[in-house]
Amino acid sequence: MTMRMLLFGLIFLLPPALKPWVLRRFCNARIGRRVSIGWFASVMAREIELGDYAAVRAGTLIRLDGKFRLGRQSEIANFCLIYGAADLEIGDQCYIGPQCLINCDEPVRMGYYSALGPRTMVFTHGSFLPFTQGYWVKLAGVTIGDYVWCAAGVFLHPGVEIGDETFVNSRSVVTQSIPPGSVVEGNPARVIQPMDAVRRKMSPRRVDVALQQVLKDFARVTLEREWGLIDVERSPNRLAFRWKGRRYTIVLTPSSTSPDAIPAPSGDETLVYLANLPDYTPPPGMLWLDAAALSAIESNDPVYEALRIFMQRYYGIRFTLRG
Repeated sequence: MTMRMLLFGLIFLLPPALKPWVLRRFCNARIGRRVSIGWFASVMAREIELGDYAAVRAGTLIRLDGKFRLGRQSEIANFCLIYGAADLEIGDQCYIGPQCLINCDEPVRMGYYSALGPRTMVFTHGSFLPFTQGYWVKLAGVTIGDYVWCAAGVFLHPGVEIGDETFVNSRSVVTQSIPPGSVVEGNPARVIQPMDAVRRKMSPRRVDVALQQVLKDFARVTLEREWGLIDVERSPNRLAFRWKGRRYTIVLTPSSTSPDAIPAPSGDETLVYLANLPDYTPPPGMLWLDAAALSAIESNDPVYEALRIFMQRYYGIRFTLRG
């Protein structure tokens, strides 16, 4: 126990580049490719597994006596506090927002593609007044299914289970388990309508229109507002601009596009493709965001990465990275 506490403090102080190495070397942690652990963040548990591209951001503290698993491309944001005697298992493509608190005195499990908004609290142990004087105590794990979104400031009580494809609105207090496919809100939280009542049915053409909106907002928010570009050429399926001396063109290839009609990159510009073409495999080396299969290549190109992160941050579209 003393050694674990020393390692916990050492990892907290180390530069981010050294933290995964220390976890591998001294804790037998299973660490995937391009895992990041930020400044003044630390991770310690009996067993540690961090999947490819997993991230623990700056200022987050994770101290467990059980098992800690963070899935592939999952992220725990800044200034979270996670502690307890049991396990925390988080699936692939998940997100824990800033300043969340997760008590793991009993196991907490989170499925695939689920998220907790900022300042969400999860408790598995509820007591303070003495049990021997007749006051209540509750110890029970919390289970969060696949495709669950708990918005900002949600509170999850011990023992609750949230079914798949559920949205829990901001500031809700969840005291009872929630069936799959629900939209819930309130204190105590209650089902107000089924998810099918608010989720649109998406045809290929509707996906094309949605991606056109994504491109429009990327130009407005990232290119113009954040990067200060003033000369962005726009059309519904195309953005063209210069960034740091290089010509970029972002091309949306709708579902009706023939693969033969996809333009090839030329030597004087960088093409970034945002594609809605099922079953199409791009040639090697192309910068390609596949909105049909939700997959993307691993790239350090700044415009490509900015578009991928914008789609993840603002529209919840998370791409599986591949080499």
